[in-house]
Amino acid sequence: MKKKSFASDNYAGAMPEILRAVVDANTMHARAYGYDEYTQQAKEVFKKAFDCDLDVNFVFNGTGANVLGLGSVLESYNSVLCADTAHIYVDESTAPETFTGCRLVPLKTNSDGKIELATIKKAIIRRDDEHHPQIKALTLTQPTEYGTVYSLEELRTIGSFLKENDIIFHIDGARLFNAIENLQCTLKEMTHDVMVDILSVGGTKIGLLFGEAVVHFNRKYINSFKFKHKQSMQLSSKTRFISVQFQCLLEKELWRRSAAHSNRMALKLYDGVKNLSNIKITKPVQANSVFAIIPEEWNEILQAQTPFYIWDEDLNEVRWMCAFDTTEEEVEAFIKRIEELNRKI
Repeated sequence: MKKKSFASDNYAGAMPEILRAVVDANTMHARAYGYDEYTQQAKEVFKKAFDCDLDVNFVFNGTGANVLGLGSVLESYNSVLCADTAHIYVDESTAPETFTGCRLVPLKTNSDGKIELATIKKAIIRRDDEHHPQIKALTLTQPTEYGTVYSLEELRTIGSFLKENDIIFHIDGARLFNAIENLQCTLKEMTHDVMVDILSVGGTKIGLLFGEAVVHFNRKYINSFKFKHKQSMQLSSKTRFISVQFQCLLEKELWRRSAAHSNRMALKLYDGVKNLSNIKITKPVQANSVFAIIPEEWNEILQAQTPFYIWDEDLNEVRWMCAFDTTEEEVEAFIKRIEELNRKI
């Protein structure tokens, strides 16, 4: 595919600085399996960036981060609450159930794609009942699969309730940096301060070549992690090629530039089409995606110019996703084509 895409920020390449960091780490031999100096430095950079004590480990992909992060603290008789739209429920096949041995319990989301506290409370049932899977964790996606962002107050309210009920709080942060940019808060405020226990940090969608991270803020959950890390086949022998990317991303705050730009491009696209008569924007634009219902006959024409996903085929709701390398010219050209189509109806 030589053309750019609005399908996913995963389609984009890697930031030049990230590529240089990988090349620089390729000049000498280094210890394997995360015992190298690059990985130790990256761990310290994580602590500094999040401004708190934590433990971080690096994995190959987002499914691995979610499954390992949760699986390392669960028993096979447990269950995990998640949104009915969650990536872990909809797009990670049966990996979560296969590797954790646990049941996923989907919760209905509101019109913004968020799980509300009242919904969580209703799901906490039959505790200490051996005939029922025991709820042990809740996973939230921040931002949600619809690109909407939980406020710090919403996260804090949920985090407090989970803490009171001894339920592990996991965040799938595949696009965490876009949410932080939207709220203009710190990494610590969105995670540690709202009582998150385990965090999956997305790398590829923000501009890394490959790799994700699993962060533990609660050290009581890391005792067996290194064994689970190996067991899950997510322990890279050449871990340094993942860790140096995160070190570069955090130390140079490249994530801020990437997230700010992709969010801004999504807003530019939204502003260009929001008032067109044949388009209905379905969700608030708070991160780097735009969700809209468009005439079905536009699909093939627009996708020929810039590929994108049909999110809900029944409604013909589409998702337009911007990345760190989306240009203003590309957004303007897409808007222009939509305007042309809109005039013909």
